[in-house]
Amino acid sequence: MIAWAADPEALGPAPPGVEIVGEANPEVEFVVPRWTESLALGELPALRVVQVLSAGVDWIAERVPKGVMLCSARGARDGAMAEWIVWALLADAKRSRPLCEQQARGEWHVVPLGDLARRVLILGHGSIGRETAARLAPFGVTVVGVARRARPGVHTIEELPRLLPEVDAMVNLLPATPATEGLVDAEVLRAMRPGALYVNAGRGATTDTDDLVAALHDGHIRAVVDVTEPEPLPEGHPLWSAPGVIITPHHAGDTPAAEAASWRLAADQLRRYAAGEPLRNVVSDGY
Repeated sequence: MIAWAADPEALGPAPPGVEIVGEANPEVEFVVPRWTESLALGELPALRVVQVLSAGVDWIAERVPKGVMLCSARGARDGAMAEWIVWALLADAKRSRPLCEQQARGEWHVVPLGDLARRVLILGHGSIGRETAARLAPFGVTVVGVARRARPGVHTIEELPRLLPEVDAMVNLLPATPATEGLVDAEVLRAMRPGALYVNAGRGATTDTDDLVAALHDGHIRAVVDVTEPEPLPEGHPLWSAPGVIITPHHAGDTPAAEAASWRLAADQLRRYAAGEPLRNVVSDGY
């Protein structure tokens, strides 16, 4: 069989009976595209598996032909994502934005610092949320988990109005789905207590951007976001200049260790496929 990868060398040695090629061709059965890859999947008649290097698949799901299995890299970037979230909470508490702006102006003034959030709500609490909770535990932070379905220690989304006034920060890890589109809107943001922090490391489309900008200008909340809607955020967009926000360019999970873990997962998936074993992280079987 033939496999194609955006970076064939990163995929490592080919399993027995597999040829890894640098250019896609009609005989390719297994592909590993990058986020920015514009591969025409519908033009690969032998294609059977698309293995992405990200936990989210919304960017490619609609391009995967019927009958082709789509697999995610869920778990590979959890640690990197969790570290970014801890950084976001600390960057806000220690007033990184105003201090950096002051440094750029060449000024020396005392900027009052804040304390790290003591109660953090994680919306979309799964494996990344658990990694985040583990990293926040030494700081004495209490994590309140919220997900679609209730389970021990995790609340449902319907409980948000009751929970939000009780926390210092909300971390959004929701995927982009029809059910989550614009879920964090003016009503949800108003339910946060005054001065709370909103962190979005999930998907930009889960937040109503106009409502977020309005809440920032009102001074009701602050925000640190790695994802936006639209994305990339256009030049001159009002979110760029909104007060109390730190913006990073959708790369929270893109560290060397996370990238290596994603490729190791992809390589194992290729080995499984070649050996006829069940694949992991199957998002869709193509039917």
